[in-house]
Amino acid sequence: MYTADQALARLKAGNTRFLRGRARFPTVQKEVLAELAKEQRPYATIIGCSDSRVPPELLFDAHFGELFIVRVAGNIISPEVMGTLQYAAVHLRTPLFVVLGHEGCGAVQAALAKKLKGARAASRIDLLLQRIVPGLENVKDLAAAVEANVYWSMRQLRETPEGRARMAEGILKLVGAVYDIKSGSVRFL
Repeated sequence: MYTADQALARLKAGNTRFLRGRARFPTVQKEVLAELAKEQRPYATIIGCSDSRVPPELLFDAHFGELFIVRVAGNIISPEVMGTLQYAAVHLRTPLFVVLGHEGCGAVQAALAKKLKGARAASRIDLLLQRIVPGLENVKDLAAAVEANVYWSMRQLRETPEGRARMAEGILKLVGAVYDIKSGSVRFL
C-alpha cells in the first residue's frame, strides 16, 4: 500500500512519462487480470470530468487496477458521487484523492454563463450546473472558473464527516489539479 505522498509522486511521474511520449500503456496479461479479479487496491482515487479528452488512466500512465476513477461532467460532487467516494475511502482505503478539472470545461463554462448572464439549460443539465455555480464566487473568466470549481469540489469533500475523520487520521490526502488539453500537462494546485 502506498502513502498519499507516494501516490501523488506516482501520478506526477506518470504524467511526465505521458508528456515525453514514454508512457507504458499496459498490455493485457491474463495473470494480471486474474489477480485483479480477486480484489482491487488502487493507490489513488480521481474525481474527474467525463470529457472524452481527459482520460486519467492515460494522463497518469496508470495500469489496470491502479486508479479508482469517478467521472462526471464538471467533476461535480453529488450524493451519488459522494457515495462512490465513500466506498473508495472506506473499502478501498485509497490514500490519495485528486479532483481533476480541465481547461475549457464545457460544464464549467455553462455554469459561468448561467451565473453571469442568466443563461438557461435543459432541466437535467441545469441540475448539474446548480452544483457548480456556488463555487464560482467572484469569478469572471473560464480559466479562473475551472480552478475555482476544483477548489469547490475539494471543499465539499473536506467538509464531510468522513473526509474530516480520514484527514485527521493523517491517512488521506486531497489535492486539486487542472489538465491542460493542449499540452497534456497536469498542474497540481
